[in-house]
Amino acid sequence: MHATTAKKWLRRTARIILGLFLFFNIVMAFNAWKFTHYYDDPELRKPQPKGFLSTVGNIILGQKAPKRLNDSVPSVPYEKVILKNKDGLKLEAWSIIAIDSLEKLRSTFPVKHPSIIMFHGQGSCKSVILREAYEFLNLGYDVFMIDFRAHGGSDGEQSTIGLKEEEDVRLAYEYVKDKTKQEPILWGISLGAATITRAVSGFGLHPSKIILEMPFGSLQSAVKGFMRIKGLPQAFAPFLTFWGGTLNGEWGFSHRPTEFARYITCPVLLQWGANDPRVTKEEQETIFANLGTTKKKFVVYETAVHESLCKKEHDKWVKEVGEFLKD
Repeated sequence: MHATTAKKWLRRTARIILGLFLFFNIVMAFNAWKFTHYYDDPELRKPQPKGFLSTVGNIILGQKAPKRLNDSVPSVPYEKVILKNKDGLKLEAWSIIAIDSLEKLRSTFPVKHPSIIMFHGQGSCKSVILREAYEFLNLGYDVFMIDFRAHGGSDGEQSTIGLKEEEDVRLAYEYVKDKTKQEPILWGISLGAATITRAVSGFGLHPSKIILEMPFGSLQSAVKGFMRIKGLPQAFAPFLTFWGGTLNGEWGFSHRPTEFARYITCPVLLQWGANDPRVTKEEQETIFANLGTTKKKFVVYETAVHESLCKKEHDKWVKEVGEFLKD
């Protein structure tokens, strides 16, 4: 009888553990899905209920995030361009020609500088990086700004944190290269920076220069950073990384800008805010060390967090970027 009771207890305990494990993974899967999707629903942009039941529901099922729309357009003449990626999604872009470039075109002289293609961060859009665009224009560079899938004016709800957005980078790169007959310069912040490294590695792109601002070191570290600023246990990051990649048809643990950096051979300017709670200095130093070029510089902005370095320390940003582009 004693042995029979022990076996029943063990089976019951095993079933409970298995049930908790399955429940935990279901919760992780729901949250990973919501973490990688943005919805163009006006209701989501209104203040959301904060009661006990809604809080519990958000913890278990995840919380829907509204799609960030462009809330402004360039204050200078621009052309709206629509590109279609291989998934059939229309991506909205803005093409802006610098004033000095216009003067050269009118004088039948070729444009001196290659164009700069700009890629925004996760949950953001191209209107958020207009300040940087204006500075590039002031330096005499034409700019091409594009919304990633599921962001701004582009189609889609699914954001894969760079796993599929690398196609969006290649699409913009090939469009600009075909138009200008020059290898473009690539600039990206956060998700945009990380995705640049993946696209260069995966497609063998050869930009003339690259400016990376606050790229994450891996998808798992990006998830950890997100959980860190939300005050959630970082121990859950591997589960969210697994489900985030799996539900989007990719292996999330292979998304490692620290490794992609080895395939970058052009000059690189890497920039980071010293008070950044999402991306660590160790991630930046690893990316910098792994860059496959000797023409590289790492600049730290002492007062900045995970934000626009151009806005936070404007004069320093203009100096560092200007000098890098002139070299």
